Amino acid sequence: MSQLSLTTVIVFRRSYGRRYTDLPVDNVDRDGLLIACEGTYMRPEHYDLRPGDIVRWRQGDRYVEAVISSVRRDSRSIQADLADAHPLPPEFFPY
Repeated sequence: MSQLSLTTVIVFRRSYGRRYTDLPVDNVDRDGLLIACEGTYMRPEHYDLRPGDIVRWRQGDRYVEAVISSVRRDSRSIQADLADAHPLPPEFFPY
């Protein structure tokens, strides 16, 4: 039996600290992230993502870090554009 992989991100806010730990997302890459809210109790306005927030996620055997440059919400999803994506050092540990 195959096991589904859950994609999650860590979100930090400057002058605040860790905003989200292991936030499930539907898609994340170096250009942006998407959270689809159809069929869930969470709505796009419930997520507190802002430009300037730092996003980290695992890509293969390394973590990648990027900064949210803009956030768009509609009735069914939230999308964030990412900028300055770069791999973190191999010894980086997120906790």
